[in-house]
Amino acid sequence: MLVGNASPAKKTGNNTRTSSVLDVRRFICYYRKQENSSVAMRVCQRCVGLLLSGPLSAALQQSTRVLHQRSHLILLRHSTRQPLVHTLSQRHSGETWRHFTDHQAASPDVHNKVDLAQKEVVPLNSDVHPISSQVSLLDGQSIDLDAVVRPSPLQEISEEEAVQIQVPSALPPESSTLRPYVDKSETLSKLVQLGVNLWELEQRPNVGSMLVRLDFRADVAPRLLFLKDLGVEESKLGRLLTKNPFILTESLDNLEARVSYLKSKKFSKQSVAAMVSKAPYLLNFSVERLDNRLGFFQKQLGLSAEKTRDVVTRLPKLLCGSLEPIKENLKVCELEFGFRGNEIQHIVSTVPKVLIANKRKLTQIFDFIHNTMDVPHSLIAKFPQVLNAKFLRIRERHLFLEYLGRAQYQPSQPNYISLDRLVFLPDDVFCSEVALATLEDFERFQKTL
Repeated sequence: MLVGNASPAKKTGNNTRTSSVLDVRRFICYYRKQENSSVAMRVCQRCVGLLLSGPLSAALQQSTRVLHQRSHLILLRHSTRQPLVHTLSQRHSGETWRHFTDHQAASPDVHNKVDLAQKEVVPLNSDVHPISSQVSLLDGQSIDLDAVVRPSPLQEISEEEAVQIQVPSALPPESSTLRPYVDKSETLSKLVQLGVNLWELEQRPNVGSMLVRLDFRADVAPRLLFLKDLGVEESKLGRLLTKNPFILTESLDNLEARVSYLKSKKFSKQSVAAMVSKAPYLLNFSVERLDNRLGFFQKQLGLSAEKTRDVVTRLPKLLCGSLEPIKENLKVCELEFGFRGNEIQHIVSTVPKVLIANKRKLTQIFDFIHNTMDVPHSLIAKFPQVLNAKFLRIRERHLFLEYLGRAQYQPSQPNYISLDRLVFLPDDVFCSEVALATLEDFERFQKTL
């Protein structure tokens, strides 16, 4: 033993004090070697457990603090308590122990140092004992770190642990196109399956980022079900969402309120579904705006409620667009073209697109028909579809009939040709039944224009 070789020879003066200090130091070193062998195994086991189960830094700090406290406390107990001294005396020879105690009694400096160390030790807290008990090992037990069983990837975990797992998002932080997000975003992949044109949507500002942030189950699915219950055909959902993706951010309560308002105005469910399909932005407008628009058309055109519903059902864009082009076209028909009020009502009821038609195109067609073809207002009002036709077709066919000497548009004259037959018949039927010529003749005439 380390202290067993100490000589019992008598020492005096400084030699006695020096020997006592050396003996105490040898005893402390020996005990620390015995204690640290067990402590090291405890630390190894604790570190392995922490590496596999939880935050490492905080646990290591706690374990290190506990081990230091226990080592100091055990050392002081062996230095001050008699029962522990008897335990150690059983391991060593009685002569060596008497030599050590004699020198300790004769060395007040060493005793003072021990007392000072005892004052500086922080007492153990009650909450530390569970940790120290958990890491306890039998003396002499060895641990093979390579043989430690690590948790399997297939090991089942509790629901609480599963909730705490944070999976980083695989979506790229930014992109100029929606292509990198389609395979990783459930919302975008489902929209593609519905037929939504993402390329068209990503050209519009802020629409792409809005779609990426949407949750399919919370945001998209409820509104798709609402539109389907309303009567919108599934094949038209893709086009509707391509034109108006902002309906996915509208509150369901607001959507239901607007549909309820239209039904209260005696629009049938089929009419509402058709209106939403033709005008995707219809349900984005408030009830107040819809009510003001319906009141404007009924009052401005002097139409009955039934005719107003018919006009709006056929052209629901009247409720969505600006009123300025509509007001301007009404003034053009009345002031520039010279139509009377009842004629304007008939034109609008038959061809609602006249209200939103391009003013230049509308003026060009009316001027050619009325001034060049010499067709009166009454006949134009009787066949208002001609105002919605292509100007080039009207001009080519009139000039061909004029070339053949068959341009007759007066009902009271022989060989009368109505405006609808002039404009809406296919080329082959027009040539055989109206112009009484062949299609090849008409095509060769077109090349001369």
